[in-house]
Amino acid sequence: MSYNFCLLSMSCSRLLATFWIAGLFLVPCLRAVDAKRQPNVVVITIDTLRADHLGCYGYKQIRTPNIDALAAESARFERAYTPVPVTLPAHTAIFTGTYPTLSGMHDFSGNKLNATQPTLASVLKQQGYVTGAVVGSAVLDSRFGLNRGFDFYYDHFDFNRLQESNLEEMERPGNVVADVALDWLDKNHAGKFFLWMHLYDPHYPYRPPAPYNDQYKDRPYDGEIAFADEQVGRLISYLKAKDLYRNTLIVLTGDHGESLGEHGEKTHGFFIYNATLHVPVLVHLPGTTAASSVSELASLTDVMPTVLQAVNVAVPAEVQGHSLLPLLTAHKEDSASVYAETFLPRLHFNWSELRSVETEKYQFIEAPKPELYDLAADPGETRNLYAEKKAVGGELQARLKAMVRQYSADQELAEKTGLDPALMERLKSLGYAGFSGGSNTTATDNSWPDPKDRIQIYELISDAIALSQHGEYRSSTEKLNATLKTEPDSVPVHYLLGLNYYRLQEYPRAIDNLQRVLELSPDYALAAFQLGLAYAQHGDFDQAIRALKRTLELDGTNFSAAYNLGAAYLRKEMIPEAASAFRQAATINPEYAEAHRSLGEVLLYQGQVDQALAELRRATELDPHDPEIHAALAKALAEKGLNAEADEEMRKAQQAPPQ
Repeated sequence: MSYNFCLLSMSCSRLLATFWIAGLFLVPCLRAVDAKRQPNVVVITIDTLRADHLGCYGYKQIRTPNIDALAAESARFERAYTPVPVTLPAHTAIFTGTYPTLSGMHDFSGNKLNATQPTLASVLKQQGYVTGAVVGSAVLDSRFGLNRGFDFYYDHFDFNRLQESNLEEMERPGNVVADVALDWLDKNHAGKFFLWMHLYDPHYPYRPPAPYNDQYKDRPYDGEIAFADEQVGRLISYLKAKDLYRNTLIVLTGDHGESLGEHGEKTHGFFIYNATLHVPVLVHLPGTTAASSVSELASLTDVMPTVLQAVNVAVPAEVQGHSLLPLLTAHKEDSASVYAETFLPRLHFNWSELRSVETEKYQFIEAPKPELYDLAADPGETRNLYAEKKAVGGELQARLKAMVRQYSADQELAEKTGLDPALMERLKSLGYAGFSGGSNTTATDNSWPDPKDRIQIYELISDAIALSQHGEYRSSTEKLNATLKTEPDSVPVHYLLGLNYYRLQEYPRAIDNLQRVLELSPDYALAAFQLGLAYAQHGDFDQAIRALKRTLELDGTNFSAAYNLGAAYLRKEMIPEAASAFRQAATINPEYAEAHRSLGEVLLYQGQVDQALAELRRATELDPHDPEIHAALAKALAEKGLNAEADEEMRKAQQAPPQ
């Protein structure tokens, strides 16, 4: 789906712990490690993986022989938790050792990891490690910044084509991830290496391949996990076959869990109950062949300092997590607690964010209607004890506030990026809220609705998004309109309605809803962009120009807005303005072939043949299969008198497959 509207279809003690972090003690089980070099490091993250759906954590309805075998030679952390149940910020916590309150990576909301923030890859690279990563989903695309420090970062997702037929290009199956990871490992295992392999398969929608689709016909989520287990086995087998396993530190973890209908939530991200916070963490230390079980609380922010201590590398000062290695030889004496949050309701719906603190016994959730659960008596968190145990709730509320202060910065580090329309559309295709209809993270207001009171609305909107992704715009629109009875001023609902009506070619309705969005949220750049497209399709190019110019004022990175602004100027026969807009699009995104082609055609019309040729040649380099680009270049070559080259380009135009 092109965004050109002319073509658009649309511890042990504190003292002991200090010595550990300083690297003054060595883990006894590391003595068997190859003394010639530091251990290799392998981190395996399996998306959306509940701990209680693995054999090694006691689940009897699944076969995960490879993960279970790794657990039999590893430390298994029984109570490890993600600080945020969303893929990108959870992985940010894993690889920076920091909480979202510092990194600023709360969700998919136009943020990118700050370039100054150390990552596990950047630290290990400085220590001479060769670093490689293979990720299974576009939600970890390099544009979010997690590629920093990696010599090789295999994402390779196409955000520009938005047809339903290629939505699968936004994720890749685990066997393909393993293929690429093993290929990289085969070329780089001679020296010390750090490999991150990310398996996305257990993520919704659950579509396990054969034979797991038959073996787990009634439990497809488990089937996806079993398939991921097979890929883990391939990597472990390779390490053993190459005699690398004994000198490799391996961490296997989930980034978050999955609700599977608990508390009314189908997937994850909206609530912060343990169904989505509790994750498996296995740490296999080089030279270790015995299993151990650790019952103390752990956070995914602890992964980075754990790895760095294990390979005897200093932990950066910015890291907020703590090494877990002391827990393998001693028990913590002080009472631990872990922090978690979700800002998805806040960032996308203007409903309250949720924060929590979990202790050995309780989980307290800060919300407009606070929640307190006795995890020993009520592990499913079904009975809220806050009204009965206000003293406990008050103590934990104070502890939570102290943790937020401790983990926060004067200013969050994340860098702002533009909300690329294609990227947002892709996030929706993967089941994420591909829009930003709420407020920022800098203030708290308990007058906002409690997510507990909006879960049915949220799931209705999620269903509507899924219907829209499959082209069922009428059904999607019916569900969205139903939500307006409860949420008449919902920014995301009006935005999504605007998109649906646009695709249904009901442009006046699209315009009405998108205008309402901008009344409610005047700085919503994507809404202004979509409004510009709707005006253009409706034939009101003056309003289209105003909306697209406003878009670029709000978000100077939106190359599609600049391109479509140029197209609108052309319809008004404002040639110099069109050329300027197309040039702006090509400047914002130098890899955007359409912008170079259109600029070249306008320059040719203005008689600037040499400049036109430069732009059109660049366009053919970027998209050699587009017949229209070759035809435009042929025309420019003919104007220049280069007839032989012109004939060759016209031949290419005629032979190119239709776009």
